[in-house]
Amino acid sequence: MPTRPAVHLAIPVDDLDAARQFYGGILGLDEGRRTDHWIDWNLHGHQLVTHLVPRRSVAPGTSEVDGHNVPIPHFGLLLPHKDFHVLAERLRTAGTEFLIEPYQRFPGQPAEQWTMFFRDPAGNSLEFKAFTDEAQVFAR
Repeated sequence: MPTRPAVHLAIPVDDLDAARQFYGGILGLDEGRRTDHWIDWNLHGHQLVTHLVPRRSVAPGTSEVDGHNVPIPHFGLLLPHKDFHVLAERLRTAGTEFLIEPYQRFPGQPAEQWTMFFRDPAGNSLEFKAFTDEAQVFAR
Protein backbone atom coordinates (compact mmCIF):
# COMPACT_ATOMS: atom_id res chain seq x y z
CA MET A 1 0.00 0.00 0.00
CA PRO A 2 1.42 3.45 -0.91
CA THR A 3 2.46 5.67 1.99
CA ARG A 4 1.01 8.66 0.12
CA PRO A 5 -2.10 8.99 -2.03
CA ALA A 6 -1.55 7.52 -5.46
CA VAL A 7 -3.39 8.09 -8.70
CA HIS A 8 -5.06 5.32 -10.70
CA LEU A 9 -5.33 6.08 -14.40
CA ALA A 10 -6.78 3.78 -17.06
CA ILE A 11 -6.15 4.53 -20.73
CA PRO A 12 -7.15 2.86 -23.99
CA VAL A 13 -4.59 1.16 -26.23
CA ASP A 14 -5.14 -0.82 -29.42
CA ASP A 15 -2.05 -3.06 -29.17
CA LEU A 16 -0.79 -4.47 -25.87
CA ASP A 17 2.57 -5.52 -27.35
CA ALA A 18 3.18 -1.95 -28.58
CA ALA A 19 2.09 -0.66 -25.15
CA ARG A 20 4.53 -3.06 -23.46
CA GLN A 21 7.39 -1.93 -25.72
CA PHE A 22 6.59 1.77 -25.16
CA TYR A 23 5.67 1.89 -21.45
CA GLY A 24 8.04 -0.85 -20.34
CA GLY A 25 10.83 -0.50 -22.88
CA ILE A 26 11.04 3.20 -23.74
CA LEU A 27 9.58 4.82 -20.60
CA GLY A 28 11.14 2.15 -18.38
CA LEU A 29 8.04 1.53 -16.23
CA ASP A 30 7.79 -1.69 -14.24
CA GLU A 31 5.04 -4.02 -15.41
CA GLY A 32 2.61 -5.27 -12.80
CA ARG A 33 -0.41 -7.54 -13.07
CA ARG A 34 -1.75 -8.31 -16.53
CA THR A 35 -4.33 -10.28 -18.43
CA ASP A 36 -4.89 -10.77 -22.15
CA HIS A 37 -6.67 -7.37 -22.32
CA TRP A 38 -4.89 -5.05 -19.83
CA ILE A 39 -1.50 -4.36 -18.22
CA ASP A 40 -0.78 -2.51 -14.96
CA TRP A 41 2.26 -0.20 -14.90
CA ASN A 42 4.08 1.43 -12.00
CA LEU A 43 4.16 5.10 -13.03
CA HIS A 44 6.51 6.31 -10.28
CA GLY A 45 4.24 4.94 -7.55
CA HIS A 46 0.99 5.56 -9.41
CA GLN A 47 -1.07 2.88 -11.13
CA LEU A 48 -1.38 3.26 -14.89
CA VAL A 49 -3.48 0.61 -16.62
CA THR A 50 -3.40 0.15 -20.39
CA HIS A 51 -6.69 -1.43 -21.50
CA LEU A 52 -7.05 -3.05 -24.90
CA VAL A 53 -9.94 -1.33 -26.71
CA PRO A 54 -10.77 -0.52 -30.34
CA ARG A 55 -9.51 2.79 -31.67
CA ARG A 56 -11.41 5.83 -30.42
CA SER A 57 -13.52 7.77 -32.90
CA VAL A 58 -13.43 11.04 -30.94
CA ALA A 59 -10.78 13.43 -32.22
CA PRO A 60 -8.57 15.03 -29.58
CA GLY A 61 -8.59 18.78 -29.13
CA THR A 62 -5.99 21.38 -28.20
CA SER A 63 -5.65 24.29 -25.79
CA GLU A 64 -3.18 27.15 -26.30
CA VAL A 65 -0.58 27.39 -23.50
CA ASP A 66 2.54 29.55 -23.75
CA GLY A 67 2.23 29.79 -27.54
CA HIS A 68 1.85 26.03 -28.07
CA ASN A 69 -1.21 23.95 -28.95
CA VAL A 70 -1.32 21.52 -26.04
CA PRO A 71 -3.16 18.27 -26.83
CA ILE A 72 -6.33 17.62 -24.83
CA PRO A 73 -6.84 15.17 -23.23
CA HIS A 74 -3.38 14.27 -21.93
CA PHE A 75 -1.78 12.88 -18.80
CA GLY A 76 1.73 12.73 -17.47
CA LEU A 77 3.99 13.12 -14.51
CA LEU A 78 5.97 15.76 -12.62
CA LEU A 79 9.61 14.67 -12.48
CA PRO A 80 12.78 15.98 -10.85
CA HIS A 81 14.91 17.99 -13.34
CA LYS A 82 17.53 15.27 -13.79
CA ASP A 83 14.90 12.58 -14.45
CA PHE A 84 13.10 14.86 -16.93
CA HIS A 85 16.24 15.38 -19.02
CA VAL A 86 17.21 11.68 -18.84
CA LEU A 87 13.72 10.74 -20.09
CA ALA A 88 13.87 13.37 -22.87
CA GLU A 89 17.15 11.87 -24.09
CA ARG A 90 15.76 8.32 -23.86
CA LEU A 91 12.77 9.39 -25.97
CA ARG A 92 15.03 11.10 -28.55
CA THR A 93 17.23 7.99 -28.75
CA ALA A 94 14.13 5.83 -29.31
CA GLY A 95 13.07 8.10 -32.20
CA THR A 96 9.98 9.43 -30.44
CA GLU A 97 8.21 12.19 -32.36
CA PHE A 98 7.48 15.06 -30.00
CA LEU A 99 4.23 16.99 -30.27
CA ILE A 100 6.03 19.72 -28.32
CA GLU A 101 9.81 19.36 -28.02
CA PRO A 102 11.28 19.63 -24.50
CA TYR A 103 11.57 23.31 -23.62
CA GLN A 104 11.50 25.66 -20.64
CA ARG A 105 8.05 27.21 -20.14
CA PHE A 106 7.27 30.41 -18.20
CA PRO A 107 10.92 31.43 -17.53
CA GLY A 108 11.35 33.72 -14.54
CA GLN A 109 7.77 33.13 -13.32
CA PRO A 110 6.62 31.10 -10.30
CA ALA A 111 5.43 28.28 -12.60
CA GLU A 112 8.78 28.03 -14.45
CA GLN A 113 9.12 24.46 -15.72
CA TRP A 114 10.52 22.17 -18.38
CA THR A 115 7.83 20.37 -20.37
CA MET A 116 7.47 17.99 -23.33
CA PHE A 117 4.54 16.32 -25.09
CA PHE A 118 4.46 13.13 -27.16
CA ARG A 119 2.04 10.30 -27.96
CA ASP A 120 2.14 6.62 -27.08
CA PRO A 121 1.64 4.06 -29.89
CA ALA A 122 -2.16 4.18 -29.40
CA GLY A 123 -2.25 7.98 -29.83
CA ASN A 124 -2.67 8.92 -26.15
CA SER A 125 -0.99 12.27 -25.44
CA LEU A 126 1.50 12.43 -22.57
CA GLU A 127 3.13 15.41 -20.87
CA PHE A 128 6.13 15.12 -18.60
CA LYS A 129 7.43 18.19 -16.80
CA ALA A 130 9.87 19.39 -14.17
CA PHE A 131 9.27 22.55 -12.11
CA THR A 132 12.20 24.79 -11.24
CA ASP A 133 10.67 25.11 -7.75
CA GLU A 134 8.43 22.16 -6.89
CA ALA A 135 6.75 24.23 -4.17
CA GLN A 136 5.23 26.35 -6.97
CA VAL A 137 3.29 23.52 -8.66
CA PHE A 138 -0.05 24.86 -7.40
CA ALA A 139 0.97 28.51 -6.96
CA ARG A 140 -1.49 31.09 -8.24
